Amino acid sequence: MNAPLLVSPRRCAVYCRVSSDERLDQSFNSIDAQKEAGRAFIASQRAEGWIGVGDDYDDGGFSGGNMERPALRRLMADIEAGKVDIVVVYKIDRLSRSLADFARMVDVFDRHKVSFSAVTQQINSATSMGRLMLNVLLSFAQFEREVTGERIRDKIAASKAKGMWMGGSVPLGYRVEARQLMIEPTEAKTMHRIFTRFVECRSTTDLVRWLTANNITSRKGSPISKQALWKLLNNRIYLGEIVHKGKAHPGQHEAIIERALWDRVQAVFAHNSNDRRHDTWAKRGPEFLLAGLIVTEDGERLQPSFTTKTNGQRYRYYVPTRTQSFGVPHPVGRLSAEPLEAMVLEQIHAALRAPEVIQAVCDAVPGQGPTEPEVVLALLHNLAGVWAALYPAERTRIARLLIEKVTVSESAVSIAWHELGWNTLIGELQPGTIGAELAELETAAG
Repeated sequence: MNAPLLVSPRRCAVYCRVSSDERLDQSFNSIDAQKEAGRAFIASQRAEGWIGVGDDYDDGGFSGGNMERPALRRLMADIEAGKVDIVVVYKIDRLSRSLADFARMVDVFDRHKVSFSAVTQQINSATSMGRLMLNVLLSFAQFEREVTGERIRDKIAASKAKGMWMGGSVPLGYRVEARQLMIEPTEAKTMHRIFTRFVECRSTTDLVRWLTANNITSRKGSPISKQALWKLLNNRIYLGEIVHKGKAHPGQHEAIIERALWDRVQAVFAHNSNDRRHDTWAKRGPEFLLAGLIVTEDGERLQPSFTTKTNGQRYRYYVPTRTQSFGVPHPVGRLSAEPLEAMVLEQIHAALRAPEVIQAVCDAVPGQGPTEPEVVLALLHNLAGVWAALYPAERTRIARLLIEKVTVSESAVSIAWHELGWNTLIGELQPGTIGAELAELETAAG
């Protein structure tokens, strides 16, 4: 009778590679020798549960300087699919001659708990000594990557200090010729108009609307958002400079915006920023009861917004996203927040007292505490009675608990309620929770 297997089987894949200058037309070549040595090594470890997989991973005529090898790609795919436990090679350089590539492969091995063994170099990542050797090699790989990165960063810094453009997205108003930024006359004229208009209107929101009204778009034809506009108006490339790590250097390209106009634009930004910094209400932003809940019939979300009139009075609005970001008109337009929120609060208040809502809540929460209509009625009545005394943040929380979304059109407003929201609310209003506090508040108010 055979002895029981004491160790779990470990599936071993032998990877073989020869470079293009080695002879592959011989009846017994280096690929065969590597494969034979690998299989013999696996057989010698049979007591450890090692078994060979049926597949062959042979790259004949491929350099070890990169990872563009069909058998290697197939091996890595099988490792990620969980089909291999151990990778066996004749020598480490058969797997890769690049320390950086080798580091990436070992990282994949580690993620999938795959070990690595080299037949002739006594390296086995399943042993402490093998892991030490691999860590030494990976340290060199990391050193190589860091030195290469430092050289690249130093080259970029030196080139930008000379005013050279080092690539990336080509700014609107320029084109690239022989790795140099050259002015694109039509786009440059548009950029000058944008800078000039901003000084006149002093608002990115108004400027976005002006761009939309004049059909001024990005190079790809899409509307220019407020965020993109802010970046354009603060890009010192238009001033003829190249910026690196916050320091500006004279560029080798021609400026589109003269210094005087640039300074006026920055003065507008500084003035607007100073107003916001000294206005606590504007810095925090007002409370918007329906933020994130309100949409139009065509599914477009409405964003909170506010404006300040010349008398200092602030007004809150809900504005369609396209109108807010790109100035694109929408049939709904800007909705004043106060009457809209008052309408929704009135519906919440009415729902708290509606018999059909109370009965629906009773029917929906069987086995979850008191569900008799009179009990639910008392709980909701307590909340309705003290609603006006709740903090705005608490009213907002309850509104979000109950409301899934508010849909607005040019002529109507409809509310979609959360099916489970009422059940959750009832649970919060039970005796011993905030329900007791609400009851006390209502008694005091009465």
